[in-house]
Amino acid sequence: MGAGLGRRQVHAVAACYFVASFAALGLPPYLTQILPELGDASARWAGLLYVVPTVFGALGAPLWGRAADRFGRKRLLLRAQLGLAVSFLLAGWAESFAAFVTALVLQGVLGGTFAASNGYLAAALTGSGLSRALTLMQGAARAALVLAPIVVGSLSPWVSPHRQYALLAVLPLAAAAMLAALPEPTAERPDPTGTPDAADAPQTSAPLAPLKALYAFEFAFVFSTVISFPYLIALVEDRIPGLSPVVSGALFALPHLCYLLFALRVHQVVERRPMQGIAAGFGLVALGLAGHGAADSLAAFTGVRLLLGAGLTLGLVSLSVLAAECAHGRPPGGMFGTLELVSKGGAVAAGLAAAAGNSLLGLSAPLLTGTAIALVALAAATLPALFRRSPRIRWSR
Repeated sequence: MGAGLGRRQVHAVAACYFVASFAALGLPPYLTQILPELGDASARWAGLLYVVPTVFGALGAPLWGRAADRFGRKRLLLRAQLGLAVSFLLAGWAESFAAFVTALVLQGVLGGTFAASNGYLAAALTGSGLSRALTLMQGAARAALVLAPIVVGSLSPWVSPHRQYALLAVLPLAAAAMLAALPEPTAERPDPTGTPDAADAPQTSAPLAPLKALYAFEFAFVFSTVISFPYLIALVEDRIPGLSPVVSGALFALPHLCYLLFALRVHQVVERRPMQGIAAGFGLVALGLAGHGAADSLAAFTGVRLLLGAGLTLGLVSLSVLAAECAHGRPPGGMFGTLELVSKGGAVAAGLAAAAGNSLLGLSAPLLTGTAIALVALAAATLPALFRRSPRIRWSR
């Protein structure tokens, strides 16, 4: 028998996603230390392997999402956590390069905890409750992104990053045990127009517009923010020689810390006007990325990282509100599976563009590319005519 979800249950889902993300987010930065143990002495494949789980996770997400709609969201969420545990164990026990790559492929194919968690939440929550839950999920991801590499580095003197894959497999197993106690979610989803025959009305092309807008903005936002990640530390060290690695790491984490501190407050501001929040987010991201190109001191980098953090927070929270609106009346597993495909596609495209731009034009090229994409998306977000066909995307209420 299905059930709705209370606050504690929503927090439990977010906590499970947080602990399960530790290995997935904390270990890839150490591929340059792992691969020499497996025969790649110069770790020349580190860049490619960094995105292997993302690519295969993106390809599998829509399939698993549709399976969740058909066979049950809780069942598929448990599958995702157990799939991560299996792939982490295989990666930690791998004794050859080929076996390790296979484990990373399986991590992508068998994982998908973010889409599975969001689909689970969307099956029980609607409106503001769902958008707050999605905001909390993004916070769990940001917290893992900040803390996981620190924990992995702290454990490295005792357990190599390679073997930590097997050690950290206990985390998704613990998450699965916690999730097993949660109910299968269901929710009554009343028609927002109040018309009793709305569910029986013939489908038209109008509902497609919000999803297209959501997917387009999700791709652009992920692309424009992620493209600055791969070469940030190198840029900071180039502009400020001799800067401590701890300070460089803190600068990298600063935008994510902004999200953790202010996301729920921002949600209160943008939940009735997500398109304005998305536009403001793209504008601040564009300013922040452009500022990185000119920054040449610790104070300047701190300022532009905070500016990027403000844009990151506004954009991600507003996209969560928009996703909650688009989920109304749709099978949530399929929608969030496709959304994860789009999001991870943006991350992969950003990584490839960053590598190509840096190779051709230097460290500033990824920043210029990200600024250009953010400005194009800003222009689209500020043209309400693009969304006249969508009754659920409103500039204000």
